[in-house]
Amino acid sequence: MKADRLLSILLLLQTRGRVPAHELAARLEVSVRTVYRDVEALSASGVPVYAERGRHGGIELLAGFRTDVTGLTADESRALFILAAQGAHAALGLDAALGSALRKVMAALPAPYRPAAEVTSRRILVDATRWKSGPQLAVDLDVLQDAVLTDRRLRLRYRHSGAKEPSTYTVDPYGLVSKAGVWYLVADRRTRPRLFRADRVHSATLLPDPVKRRPGVELAHAWEELRRQVEERPGGLDVTVRVRRARLDMFLRLSASSLAELPTDDGRNGESDWVRVRLTYGVVREARQLLQFADALEVVSPPEARAEVAAAAASVTELYQRVGEPRS
Repeated sequence: MKADRLLSILLLLQTRGRVPAHELAARLEVSVRTVYRDVEALSASGVPVYAERGRHGGIELLAGFRTDVTGLTADESRALFILAAQGAHAALGLDAALGSALRKVMAALPAPYRPAAEVTSRRILVDATRWKSGPQLAVDLDVLQDAVLTDRRLRLRYRHSGAKEPSTYTVDPYGLVSKAGVWYLVADRRTRPRLFRADRVHSATLLPDPVKRRPGVELAHAWEELRRQVEERPGGLDVTVRVRRARLDMFLRLSASSLAELPTDDGRNGESDWVRVRLTYGVVREARQLLQFADALEVVSPPEARAEVAAAAASVTELYQRVGEPRS
């Protein structure tokens, strides 16, 4: 464990430069005192490392010192070759670079670890896209990628869901995130975090101004804040439904984002063919999506949700009765 920790400290200092002792301690999940002891051990072994105290101090390697470290463990070697499907790399224009990098890593691995790494790359595949996600709109990430890598501001022409015309925004990007096969730009607009779906960007213009991000905020922090806003929105309406047991698995998959809790009904309420499920919606109109399950689902409560679904069903019935023959 100590050898791995010393190697981790050396790699962090080599890539990051000066790093505060408390940050190293947090990354390695040890105490600050342990970090200083490890630094003394590195120094005693001949590594030119030193510590500066004070508000802007930290631990740092002597300028110009570099070392080639290839001492990967067996698990680390295998982990490098468990990769997501190629779509993400292709969207960024990095497919060829990825293949080249992996060949170089394979050549640098200790000989005993190469067979396991090769088998892992052929036997394990992570595909981040959802089933039946449908055709995807073409996404041009070039300008967005340039902005996040060169720390420049962006002017976007962006169409919100349901809007007829795109709006114009000037934003300060943090980075790009691929979520279940969909690319998002994470950026600040007027110092507030915003999420822009890349396939709704009509045009993006790179501005000469440098980004103005909030101090101390990185992409991971901004993304986590936005993710919580999306997934943990307080629901305005609790809805109870009963679902035919034969359709329950599909219902739970399609309604996962609205579930208030997993169902516990085991038929003891005298409804052996039905299971009761609690959902949470922001507004009552969202309950209309339950129509997709037709007679395999019934809204039990509240009355306004039952009325909303009933009204939607009546509208559909009226439409088909009125039309008669299909329109050309």
